Amino acid sequence: MRQITNLRFENAYAELPPAFYQKKDPVPFEKPHMVAFNENLAAELGIDPAERQNPLLPEYFCGKKFLAGTDSLAMYYAGWQFGVYNPNLGDGRALLLGQIIDDRNRRWDLHLKGCGTTRFSRGFDGRATLRSSIREYLGSEALHHLGIPSTRALCIVGSEEKIERETKEPAAMMLRVAENHVRFGSFEGFFHRDEQENVQTLVDYVIARHYPEIPRHMNEGYGLFLQKTAEKTASTIAKWQAFGFIHGVMNTDNMSITGLTIDYGPYGFIEKFDRDYVSNHSDHFGRYSYGNQPAIARWNLEKFVKCLHGLVDEKHMQNAIESYNKTFSATYRELMLRKFGFEKETKKSLKFIEKTLEILTECDTDYHIFFRNISDVRRDGSLGENFWLKELFKTSGKWEQWLHEYTEQLSGNSFPDQRRKEIMDSVNPKYVLKNHIMETAIREAISQGDYSEIEKVRKIFENPFSDQPEHKSYAAPSPQWAKDLAVSCLS
Repeated sequence: MRQITNLRFENAYAELPPAFYQKKDPVPFEKPHMVAFNENLAAELGIDPAERQNPLLPEYFCGKKFLAGTDSLAMYYAGWQFGVYNPNLGDGRALLLGQIIDDRNRRWDLHLKGCGTTRFSRGFDGRATLRSSIREYLGSEALHHLGIPSTRALCIVGSEEKIERETKEPAAMMLRVAENHVRFGSFEGFFHRDEQENVQTLVDYVIARHYPEIPRHMNEGYGLFLQKTAEKTASTIAKWQAFGFIHGVMNTDNMSITGLTIDYGPYGFIEKFDRDYVSNHSDHFGRYSYGNQPAIARWNLEKFVKCLHGLVDEKHMQNAIESYNKTFSATYRELMLRKFGFEKETKKSLKFIEKTLEILTECDTDYHIFFRNISDVRRDGSLGENFWLKELFKTSGKWEQWLHEYTEQLSGNSFPDQRRKEIMDSVNPKYVLKNHIMETAIREAISQGDYSEIEKVRKIFENPFSDQPEHKSYAAPSPQWAKDLAVSCLS
């Protein structure tokens, strides 16, 4: 395990041509302090978790002290934002510090958010709020432990600095970790400026880092790269849908080239099943609603695929879109079959799944609590000691009929009860990171300077599929006060 001053850095992105970035140092906080430190992720990266006690850690992670080996830069990218192309984007409040090499020779980007203005800031202050930093810190870790590909979060550094958003809020920085931070939009700026050489340079960079088996400088190799991008994107979006996650701002500059969930803003999880649910109260027309996410991801992919038109032929471009469609459909169906405990895919099982979602849409039933509980339904129709299900089936004749049809399905298309419960409980989380859970941690942090709830929540959601009786309140329905919580892009 290494101390923070002894990390192994390389700076491959900084070796690309200057058009790809602006070299820039962080703008540090005057009096930084540690808000949160993810000891488990630190250990995975080969960083000694005991570094949490290092009194200089906040200064290293806000740029006040130089972290040896870094070559910090703001990455350039463009993107389609709410359907409108914007050529003038890029890291306006974040810097790629470089890539660290862990003890298994894996490379990880360290990306510091909230560390001051760059030439891509477009008049903004280059800072991030403590509120948004806590949300990303918790959200990215929660998705990772659900098995959804995501950037991750190593730490949050707080300050006494206040910044103007909808109100004055305390500023913070968050250190994000990912296999890379290249986006669809990273290619689009060069494509729309007709800089084909830079498009190819970036493709070659991603292939060399992530797909060394793919031959570069060949039509076939670039076609394989497109296909892998499409498949990874589709797999991630399918998991979003099955787990009821809404990103909120699926602009192409927020789409990872390797299928990671990136740029956590006004995200959320559905509670009642509603395809029209919008997590971002700034999205007035519902472009990025829960139900639109698969189609928007495909639209974004189509925009990205066009960027490689000079490197691949039409056949490979079309194959990438078809790969997206097939992978999304197959991955989503597989997850939903497991959520219901069905052994095989049949026309009846798929029809029953859709019927169940329709009933959930009509009823005020929590999507996640429902799926977690139905693993207790037995083939003979009994419910054991599951009082939640017993109360649910008393509320409506539709649910009574549903139970009858479900047990019929199970009798001919499921594993034995105990095995099926294990399978279902491994894909239906007991704990889902709902907005009120984060809001409680945020309020305690901002109003009381108490950060203990942040780490408590992170640790609970490291094991979302396991029963944790001491934390049963975190698996309960949202309280009434949380019904009107709204989240926007302002962070």
